[in-house]
Amino acid sequence: MNRDVPFIGFIFALLFPLLGFYIMSLAWGHGMNVIEFWMKIKADNKIAAKVYTMSLLINFVPFLYFKGRKLFLTMNGVVVGTMLYVVYILLLMFVWS
Repeated sequence: MNRDVPFIGFIFALLFPLLGFYIMSLAWGHGMNVIEFWMKIKADNKIAAKVYTMSLLINFVPFLYFKGRKLFLTMNGVVVGTMLYVVYILLLMFVWS
């Protein structure tokens, strides 16, 4: 089975920021659960953009993993998925604020 396909990297790029958001809710949530934290940052787009950006940094993990395994097409999928999140964050910061 050939694992060097962009779709796998794309799925990793969409799922890993959810883990990053959970970590951010633990770090900045001060005892709130994830839903309460999400409702709190949803009210302020500037804070939400910062939290989403920090959550996005976890995509370096699959990117570097696939680079080390020389799965370059899968690595490209991670980049494409990350760029979709970046477009969403830019819209959140500048258009919907």
